[in-house]
Amino acid sequence: MDAQGEHRTQRYLTAFVVSYGVWLALVGTLNWQELLMGGVLSAIVAAFGWRYFSQVGFSRLSVKKLLYLIVYIPVFFWAMIKANFDVAYRVIHPRMPIHPGVVLIKTDLKSDSGKLALANSITLTPGTLTMDVKGNSMLVHWINVKSTDTEEATRIISKRFERYLKVIFS
Repeated sequence: MDAQGEHRTQRYLTAFVVSYGVWLALVGTLNWQELLMGGVLSAIVAAFGWRYFSQVGFSRLSVKKLLYLIVYIPVFFWAMIKANFDVAYRVIHPRMPIHPGVVLIKTDLKSDSGKLALANSITLTPGTLTMDVKGNSMLVHWINVKSTDTEEATRIISKRFERYLKVIFS
């Protein structure tokens, strides 16, 4: 197989694996009929969508990136759980102790995909909302501004995510 055909195969397999993973996450069962139907539908989706899905395929996937992703998921969920409790506390507290504002944070991430993942991670964490991304800067609305200093705000809001995303999206 020539290099171009191999690249197409990698892109097809990437589309298939991701589609099948989404299917498994949505159905939440290991019933053989569900597994079979998911495989068939994922193969069809990949056949029609591989051109649009990935320009890279598996060539950039590594064990290190996969391990960082596996570690990142519980780190993200833990941050989300803590933020949920923090926001709930602020809602039920009689004086509603909030100090909302917009802060500027910086990122060391280079890829657009990495910046997108960071912006979404910040937004999915209750109490913060990424409003804009320009270059290596992000404007974030924060329910309780602890610091307006860019370096300190960056450390508090995004560094816990960025150390993993830097490896995953490198």
